[in-house]
Amino acid sequence: MDNSLAEAGIDLLPTHVAIIMDGNGRWAEERKKPRLFGHKAGVDSVKNTVETAREIGIRHLTLYAFSTENWRRPTLEVKGLMSLLKTYLKKELANLQKNDIRLCCLGQREKLPDDVRKVLEKVIDETAGNTTMTLNLALSYGSRDEMLLSIKEIASRCVAGDIDPNSIDEKIFEDYLYTSGQPDPDLMIRTSGEQRLSNFMLWQLSYAELYFTDTKWPDFRRDQFFHALRTYSNRQRRFGKTGAQLRQE
Repeated sequence: MDNSLAEAGIDLLPTHVAIIMDGNGRWAEERKKPRLFGHKAGVDSVKNTVETAREIGIRHLTLYAFSTENWRRPTLEVKGLMSLLKTYLKKELANLQKNDIRLCCLGQREKLPDDVRKVLEKVIDETAGNTTMTLNLALSYGSRDEMLLSIKEIASRCVAGDIDPNSIDEKIFEDYLYTSGQPDPDLMIRTSGEQRLSNFMLWQLSYAELYFTDTKWPDFRRDQFFHALRTYSNRQRRFGKTGAQLRQE
């Protein structure tokens, strides 16, 4: 394990961390700046968090970047967010390749503007062979929509005779989620003080440890990340068992 983790008192590292990056707008408003100013500052936190996760050995990192509900925001803010996303993808492709990071998209990418979607798909294609870490960007993502789409696809396969309805179990259902083939998150972090899931990975987070911090996303850096990891490391994950049972295993 990375020496910096031992020094920080972290002796158990999650395989998959999911983050709700919240607070950009309020961070900007506190500084009497436009909301987009906060989103731009949040990009630096994304870069720092991805770099830290890769450095310490986290295998999967999911960032909730844009929800299905976010399309309801003011047009100028949405356009600004899409522009920031496009710029980030273009600039970070070289770093993703250098650090052997695979990019995946969770969500309805077809709803993204054409120019943004094309850049996104280019980065996904060019990093598809990378294996050290998977970076998931949840874009135009909503967990209820994800599950409904999965149910519809499974129902269609049942009607076609490809799937026996009696054979449907958790594994089959998970095969039709955006995260198919990836482990569920062990730790979910939400910044800015809000304590709710906001339609994020409702199935996948069933057994995740939840960590909430008052730190707004533009101020979230390595130290704050390590604090969340240290908290996770000190928790006992029982998955329905008792502590005594776990000690006997």
